Amino acid sequence: MKCVLVTVGTTSFDDLIACVSAHDTLQIIKGLGYSRLVLQIGRGKVVPEPFSTESFALDVYRYKDSLEEDLQKADLVISHAGAGSCLETLEKRKPLVVVVNEKLMNNHQLELAKQLYKDGHLFYCTCSTLPGLLQSMDLSTLKCFPPGQPEKFSAFLDKVVGLQK
Repeated sequence: MKCVLVTVGTTSFDDLIACVSAHDTLQIIKGLGYSRLVLQIGRGKVVPEPFSTESFALDVYRYKDSLEEDLQKADLVISHAGAGSCLETLEKRKPLVVVVNEKLMNNHQLELAKQLYKDGHLFYCTCSTLPGLLQSMDLSTLKCFPPGQPEKFSAFLDKVVGLQK
């Protein structure tokens, strides 16, 4: 049973939750062979109705102490561009689609997503381009993120965010 995990971390990202739970996007996700969608919605106001049919299940929750178990079970992760969520997913070697929140100004999340995309570790998009990306992306082209090197990641993050020359 293939599973997609959507995570927004501790924030709220209603546009992403609304987009991914929309009928058309659900059809795309089903069409790609996934039979379960797990939404971690944080503080969001958009709360899709969980449901379960013979061929598909939608689960919704706000927070858990750890995403570890859900990440373990996920075959694809769709995440907000928070550095913590990205790093945790990449370290688990899970295919990752980062959705950049265009409503956040001064968005260094976009810089992070762009760089990790350039290095071949993830795909990124916005809410409006997510359905198209899901249909066109080739997960087999993704490269594994070098595991267990958080200091490299934080140096990289410092550079992206401009703390380091």
